[in-house]
Amino acid sequence: MAAGKEIRGKIKSVENTKKITKAMEMVAASKMRKAQERMRAARPYSDKVRNIAANLGQANPEYTHPFMRGNDAKATGFIVVTTDKGLCGGMNTNVLRALTVKLREAEATGHKVQAVAIGNKGLGFLNRVGVPVVSHLTQMGDKPHLEKMIGPVKVLLDAYAAGKVKTVQLCYTRFVNTMRQEAVVEQLLPLAKLEADHGHRDWDYIYEPDAQTVIDDLLVRYVEALVYQAVAENMASEQSARMVAMKSATDNAGSVISELKLVYNKTRQAAITKELSEIVAGAAAV
Repeated sequence: MAAGKEIRGKIKSVENTKKITKAMEMVAASKMRKAQERMRAARPYSDKVRNIAANLGQANPEYTHPFMRGNDAKATGFIVVTTDKGLCGGMNTNVLRALTVKLREAEATGHKVQAVAIGNKGLGFLNRVGVPVVSHLTQMGDKPHLEKMIGPVKVLLDAYAAGKVKTVQLCYTRFVNTMRQEAVVEQLLPLAKLEADHGHRDWDYIYEPDAQTVIDDLLVRYVEALVYQAVAENMASEQSARMVAMKSATDNAGSVISELKLVYNKTRQAAITKELSEIVAGAAAV
């Protein structure tokens, strides 16, 4: 019964793994609901800041913020948002694959690349492929904190404002629903021309201290809101992907246990049959 003992050990091992994956599935489901609530709560703020920025931009067309202007720099910046931990299916793989395509396109045009990494998985990938990381943020926990993101992201924003970077791309995973998340690489800077709210197009603003200061601060807040929203979307996607991955692992563990039990029973029956045959053969010989 050496084979039977080995199979029992494998069954026990898979059962222990199943308990762990089931617990992780339940934890991810709990965190997923909170992450989705934070993501949805951040959307109205982003929309409102966008409308204000659009209205102010049209109300004072003689001043153009650096974020709205292009330049001729031979460099491209990337803000890469990934998770700190794994066990969330192919989520990080998909966004890093999309990033790789953009990196090759930038290098093909002769552009140098630099990146800001938000998340440990993206940081490790960028270091492996040799992309210069100008700043990074890891160990964010389960809740995004804007004050922690401002510093790392500002390095790349300042480089763009100084004309050292031609475009800034934002890479993250957008939350669609619990079962579907999609990798996104979209242009963050220069900002696309914003369309103002038609109902308030004729507003006349009084600026304090002046229009340039107000628009400068507002557009910086707008870009920060876009990055915050991307991180919130990524965290909601992470917990959803992890819950689905752990559920799949739990189901697979159950299937493996069933198969191992079937093999164990067959092995046990074969051993019993062999022993009975030997007993009968011995009795017949006597």
